[in-house]
Amino acid sequence: MSTALSVSPPAKAVEETGPPAVEAKKFSFWYSDNQALHDVDLSISNNAITALIGPSGCGKSTFLRAVNRMNETIPGVRHEGDILLHGKDVYGPETDVVELRSRIGMVFQRSNPFPKSIYNNVAYGPRINRNPSRRELDEVVEISLQRAALWDEVKDRLRSSALGLSGGQQQRLCIARALANDLEILLLDEPASALDPHATQRIEELLFTLKSELSIVIVTHNLQQAGRLSDYTAFFYLGRLVESGPTEIIFTRPGEERTEAYITGRFG
Repeated sequence: MSTALSVSPPAKAVEETGPPAVEAKKFSFWYSDNQALHDVDLSISNNAITALIGPSGCGKSTFLRAVNRMNETIPGVRHEGDILLHGKDVYGPETDVVELRSRIGMVFQRSNPFPKSIYNNVAYGPRINRNPSRRELDEVVEISLQRAALWDEVKDRLRSSALGLSGGQQQRLCIARALANDLEILLLDEPASALDPHATQRIEELLFTLKSELSIVIVTHNLQQAGRLSDYTAFFYLGRLVESGPTEIIFTRPGEERTEAYITGRFG
């Protein structure tokens, strides 16, 4: 099979490290009568970046939002099958949705900082979830901004409005806001699609650093980004998971003809 893209192996060898962080089993999803996902079986590995690729409307974002139950805010939705977080059903009756979303953070296509100060954006989740002391909160804010590679740029203006930051800085602030909670999984839906190349590079470098601490799932239409950033890739088409596996294999030796057609640009 020929391919239009060359993909370098990730710096860290791709190896399975114990049970998956997230596992979907025969997961289907409906918006009213419209079925958006069909019997998806997919494992998300620990301490790795998994890219979800596929044409617009193929179910990538629906799957991403199903992992932390963000889709439940939409009237008329329903699902079948399971999504497990470290073996526990995220849709189980015993699951606390607020706690779930503190463990599975999400960053959207367009940055959405709160109309508050930089400090209060990052402090928002810990205040609600843990009610820490001021000293503890200061420490959480600083560490979260450092982890998001933003501290040096904003440490002298923490009380300034977050809306005054550049687009790339706002997106890293949203990542810091997620990191301030007891985060285990970071979900990102096209996080760099509205950013310039320099800001996109900063986000990618940040994610590559964070994967040593977290499991990361990113939806992207940018195949070059998926190829250079991810350890694993899952290809969705018409609401179905066509193929998934190590990124190098998916991009250079896919097992499905539809995957090769998408990777080589014959449709999409």
